[in-house]
Amino acid sequence: MHLADLWFILIALLWTGYFFLEGFDFGIGVLTTRLLARSGTERRVLINTIGPVWDGNEVWVITAAGATFAAFPDWYATMFSAFYLPLLAVVMCLIVRGVAFEYRAKRPGARWQRSWERAVVWTSAITPFLWGVIFANMVRGIAIDAGKSYAGGQGELFNGYAVLGGFTTLALCVCHGTAFAALKTDGEIRERARRLAPVLGAGTLLMLLAFLLWTQAGSGNGRSLGTLVVACAALPAALFLSRLGREGWAFVLSGLTVVATFATLFLALYPEVMPSTLDSDWSLTVADAASGSYTLTVMTVIAAVFTPFVLLYQSWTYWVFRRRISVDRIPAAH
Repeated sequence: MHLADLWFILIALLWTGYFFLEGFDFGIGVLTTRLLARSGTERRVLINTIGPVWDGNEVWVITAAGATFAAFPDWYATMFSAFYLPLLAVVMCLIVRGVAFEYRAKRPGARWQRSWERAVVWTSAITPFLWGVIFANMVRGIAIDAGKSYAGGQGELFNGYAVLGGFTTLALCVCHGTAFAALKTDGEIRERARRLAPVLGAGTLLMLLAFLLWTQAGSGNGRSLGTLVVACAALPAALFLSRLGREGWAFVLSGLTVVATFATLFLALYPEVMPSTLDSDWSLTVADAASGSYTLTVMTVIAAVFTPFVLLYQSWTYWVFRRRISVDRIPAAH
């Protein structure tokens, strides 16, 4: 295996890990509406389930973007120039969302708190939708010219396949967040999450099937067929286990659905990283877009040394904050 292929796999793992971890963060944010929370205290319970981990989860997207820049500079340049408006919106949403988490409880006023809670909801919904649009376009292909520049308009990015990808990603995150809420809360919120899971899951499964079958039809290769089957089988299994009260396994399988979905996209994409809809000869491939062998070698050594420490620290964080949260553990002032 060439280093360029290895780094394509590593970047795919980074993005997939980001959607697995940040996916339930986004889902919890959306669920702070009346879907799951019926009072300010219950909204605080949901926010507290991700309070110790959401910022660590976001580090994955920074690492994925940085690794793409270093390992595949042409991919990074074309992607970030083609999707500059959606990516700018994503960055703004992540900033506002982070501020909302921190500022929501700084003042006791109901209006102040509700304003920041609405910001959490909207940014948690818009961000995964836009990520889905971006990744769907990468798989489908965009108008790349001979100079590796995007030759289309921003409106072309919101085609039918990409919009379906956006809504599918959003729905997956909400389902994943519902499984996490059932795992991390107790009392009425937990029961509500278990009742909500099959309702959300049915619609999500239909969108997921449509999106992945469209992806498979468009890619024309069999590499992604196995992960497609896993994604579409893991979600109903997660819903079934949730009904049985096996929240831990339900969360694992909802996460597997997210992982298998994005694995399907990357497998459908390879060996290209940015297909061109204008001329296949202008598509960016793993080999063409990669940095030199010296750069990739240095990156591989650094990643091999430091990645285990990062994973151990983040695992320790989840272990420390593993307890369930309920309404009676929230101070009245919040």
